[in-house]
Amino acid sequence: MRWSQTFIPTLKETPADAEIPSHKLLLRAGLIRKLTGGLYTFLPLGLRALRKVEQIVREEMDRAGALEVLMPALQPPEIWQRSGRYQAAREVLFRLQDRAKREWLLGPTHEEVITTVVAGEISSYRQLPKNFYQIQTKFRDEIRPRFGLMRAKEFIMKDAYSFDATDEAAQISYRKMYDAYARIFQRCGLKTIPVEADAGVMGGKFSHEFMVPAETGESEVVYCEDCGYAANIEKATSAAPKSEIRNPKSEIEKFATPGVVTIEALAQPPYHIPADRQIKTLVYLLESKLILILLRGDHQLNEAKLAGVLGTTQFRAATAEEIYAELGAHPGSLGGVAATLKSGTLPIYADEALRGAVGMTTGANEDGFHLRNVSIERDLVVQQWADLRLAQAGEACSQCGRPLKVRRAIEVGHVFKLGTKYSEALGALFLDEEGKQQPAIMGCYGIGVTRTLQAIIEQCNDTDGIIWPVSVAPYAVCITPLTVTADSPVMILAEKICAELSSHGVEVILDDREERPGVKFKDSELIGFPIRIAIGEKSLAKGEVELKPRAGTLVAVKSDGAVARVLQLLHV
Repeated sequence: MRWSQTFIPTLKETPADAEIPSHKLLLRAGLIRKLTGGLYTFLPLGLRALRKVEQIVREEMDRAGALEVLMPALQPPEIWQRSGRYQAAREVLFRLQDRAKREWLLGPTHEEVITTVVAGEISSYRQLPKNFYQIQTKFRDEIRPRFGLMRAKEFIMKDAYSFDATDEAAQISYRKMYDAYARIFQRCGLKTIPVEADAGVMGGKFSHEFMVPAETGESEVVYCEDCGYAANIEKATSAAPKSEIRNPKSEIEKFATPGVVTIEALAQPPYHIPADRQIKTLVYLLESKLILILLRGDHQLNEAKLAGVLGTTQFRAATAEEIYAELGAHPGSLGGVAATLKSGTLPIYADEALRGAVGMTTGANEDGFHLRNVSIERDLVVQQWADLRLAQAGEACSQCGRPLKVRRAIEVGHVFKLGTKYSEALGALFLDEEGKQQPAIMGCYGIGVTRTLQAIIEQCNDTDGIIWPVSVAPYAVCITPLTVTADSPVMILAEKICAELSSHGVEVILDDREERPGVKFKDSELIGFPIRIAIGEKSLAKGEVELKPRAGTLVAVKSDGAVARVLQLLHV
């Protein structure tokens, strides 16, 4: 391909709305262009790279035994209502109406669609297992699209769905997909960390995310360097140190705390009550009823864990007005001691780190007052104990006891073991060997294809531009003749090398632009072609060309040996 025959609108300056390195480079290298917030057009080079990522995904899905299908992007809301996700996912669903005023949804994912297909076509265990996948455009009504392709309203995703007759078989399907994902990201040149993950509104009790370490990532990964434990922040657990017991008195004591409404203020003079000796009381609204969440004062609530305990994401923090009407106090003076509640005991969910705690301090449910010497198991009626807090860096690993670390990362893939949630709701049933009807056991597996493309750039770049892995580079080699006159020895050699490399299956772009060498070199570095061959009259007079790997050192090689050297570098 000649540069002059394609379309590569590189930019010298970074667009003002580009936020992270990969977003800036996608735009500056002429790979994409923004239509509006969360919507992008792929230009020729960007599309070439995207198609290579897709091909790697497709090859590994086929290798793992998955069958490619293509499902409608437009979906009827009824199947989402049957699965129970219509309300749970309503904030991200794009809704539209046809000319008859009938409602439709633009699919953010396809669990309901594929389960409906299976319900109508599979009826016997002899037809299982099956795993279907597609690579298709998805739509999600992101409240704040940002970071280019990382969080967009429209994106390309590979989603796969497995159906098995037994739990053991479902585990095998899950492992096949897990291993396929590891191969996909390795082939794409990405370093990923598989971590335990929360299933969220997808349902299911077993899932892993594949994370790309990056300071600009929107997710956080908790990990242990000693034993290899890793989980996203929503799922991570740790062994929190026990609070020191400071000779607690046997009776609760009420004391005045005028103007004190924070954990930090109560830790200051004249009170001197450390945060780990305080009970943090949070009030949430669940199905129009208030519930209390108790944590140690130095801990933070993990709402994803709370959702798992409650079995729903349909809850929210109560307002100050709602709290005062029930508890008679405002946030900052709240507590769960039953004797102080206005209308009896509210359901209390307490974090495990508080179990057995004594000599604690909590709000008295009276503005300006707190209670000290509180014993959790004596003075409170806890409905359910659970791990509800965010794990923190430095806390002990729950598996080996060594300090945990936290770092930011980009999620590029997620695998779920769903169980029978969708198959039961949508009738994906089969007859087992004994003739009994059973729901198929499902798994689902997603890769953000467009996000993976940007994650590669986020991980593979330097101050000059992108450093493409060969497997996904738009072109493997850029030939840069410094003289582009058609009959010049420089251009004749450039075309000869281009033809020879192409005959070996190497994808080559020939920069035939009438531009200064510096402009050509900068563009080549910015776009990130893995290898550049520069041909000038001075080097050619010595029978040489200049060969430079994108992240390597420029070397002079004999012109008649250039092709062999490139093939060696590319392992062709």
